[in-house]
Amino acid sequence: MAENGAKPIRLGMVGGGTGAFIGYVHRIASRLDGDYELVAGALSSRPEVARESGKNLGLADDRIYTSYEEMAQKEAARPDGIQAVSIVTPNHMHFGPAKAFLEAGIHVICDKPITSSLDDARKLLDIQPKNGAKFLLTHNYTGYPLIRQARELVASGALGKLRVVQAEYAQDWLTEAADEDNKQAAWRTDPARSGAGGCIGDIGTHAYNLLRFVTGLKTDAVSADLTAFVPGRQLDDNVHIMLRFEGGAKGMLWASQVAVGKENGLQLRVYGDKGGLEWSQENPNYMWFTEFGKPRQLLTRGGSISVPPAASMNVRIPSGHPEGYLEAFATLYSQFAAVIRGDGGDYESLLPTMADGIEGMQFITASVKSSQNDAKWTRFSEV
Repeated sequence: MAENGAKPIRLGMVGGGTGAFIGYVHRIASRLDGDYELVAGALSSRPEVARESGKNLGLADDRIYTSYEEMAQKEAARPDGIQAVSIVTPNHMHFGPAKAFLEAGIHVICDKPITSSLDDARKLLDIQPKNGAKFLLTHNYTGYPLIRQARELVASGALGKLRVVQAEYAQDWLTEAADEDNKQAAWRTDPARSGAGGCIGDIGTHAYNLLRFVTGLKTDAVSADLTAFVPGRQLDDNVHIMLRFEGGAKGMLWASQVAVGKENGLQLRVYGDKGGLEWSQENPNYMWFTEFGKPRQLLTRGGSISVPPAASMNVRIPSGHPEGYLEAFATLYSQFAAVIRGDGGDYESLLPTMADGIEGMQFITASVKSSQNDAKWTRFSEV
């Protein structure tokens, strides 16, 4: 039971079976605040894995499915059917389930990127969701309290007119050719399952979404250099991108999965003519804020100089007790639950939507096109 006394939302899951990291994360996030109960699943495209995974999670036999199509049809017909579904499959398997469940009147929670192609992302806009079914894209880093505070600081004018934005997301786990048994690496480096982008789609979209969420700047054009350093790799494992924003601000984005020594180095730096801020995901409870000509200020999650309500929204434990990745993920889930129940008006502008997903695919598509043309500046309006 959720803390507000509401009954948990009946949740289904597509993908995320045995051995799938992101499915495990989504399940924890969904139940952290008591807002969801997992009652059904099509947890793998392999029937034996789907059945085994469902049993391991305690699902009733008649609610363990071997295809998302069957699950959408049967759950929509049940009086106690699922109200929402989490899609945690490889990128090429986002569009089909999202379409099926929206058309069945079931709310969709989809891992990013929204699809494996811009065409498919745009097709989702043509769908007429039954019974007003809603869509959430889990760009989970937007759920950190200090990222919410950074957004509010920018909107308040505390940084003045924005000039420079730098975002980076660096890892090293694909520094060498991946073992064939490494399922997480296998689909991410396969164009048929990942789409046109490798590193840029997997983590570059997170960095891009974060800078857009915090700054509100609209992207005009990109100049991109995408590289596959590992011999034989078909998709990029390192990207350098320059960005031009409407209004004159400039940006740089670096994403890499071959940066030796980097574990999960997502960072954001924003500079205006009055001030600047710096935040790192590996230390998410701290953010530096500096007004020009004044000493740097260290802002802390839930600290005394936090700007309400953004920084205090969904802060679960007292100051000084770390909150991190799972809690940020859970914030999106709990706030989407409020939207589903009809009392999430304060949250809707903060939650990543289908429009954010389509823009993410524009970012990937424009960057790939730019890189193929020797980093030629490519406008979003051209893709």
